[in-house]
Amino acid sequence: MSAPVRVLVCDDQALIRAGFATIIDAQPDLEVVGECGDGRAAVDLARRLEPDVVVMDVRMPVLDGIEATRQLAGAGVVHPVKVLVVTTFNLDAYVYEALRAGASGFLLKDAPPAQLLAGIRTVASGAALLAPEVTRQLVGRYADRIRPQRGAGADDLPLTPRELEVLLLIASGLSNAEIAATLVLSHETVKTYVSRILAKLDLRDRVQAVVFAYQRGLAT
Repeated sequence: MSAPVRVLVCDDQALIRAGFATIIDAQPDLEVVGECGDGRAAVDLARRLEPDVVVMDVRMPVLDGIEATRQLAGAGVVHPVKVLVVTTFNLDAYVYEALRAGASGFLLKDAPPAQLLAGIRTVASGAALLAPEVTRQLVGRYADRIRPQRGAGADDLPLTPRELEVLLLIASGLSNAEIAATLVLSHETVKTYVSRILAKLDLRDRVQAVVFAYQRGLAT
């Protein structure tokens, strides 16, 4: 039997923290290794305990969850931690900022327990927890903030023409199933293409792939 997924729970409300911990610890494949109530403590504990997943609130004292996420999973972090942002605030700006800070997923606190547990397992597996339709919405709202880099383009990318085509469809917010239907490919083949694209471009998930495509001027 594989070792349980180690989870750090960070929320400034003690009751919510305890509730999350109880739900998580009741699962045989999950284990709460620590709890804290502010972003600074979250960063310190995560670095010391090295959890597999950090469940992070957004609005916390001392250091907010977005900045704590940036310090744990943002660009340039040598050993990034997987962060699942869970908040009561269903605002696009929070989703955008959390993902830009390096979060691997985003859930609302009123999501059912099963969704929280599935979210932790999804993030722990290395996948991003963000539905394609949410990606599409974020791109629609915030694409104009992502400025193409100078000298950008597709000429120097280590992608085949088909992989580049799949990348552009990801950037359009299409799901794997929609990409498969568009290109008349099997779902498994599309999954293979997506995995190759992420590996070749050193991207963590399809959300980063969307941002990459806009930064390179491949998508507008």
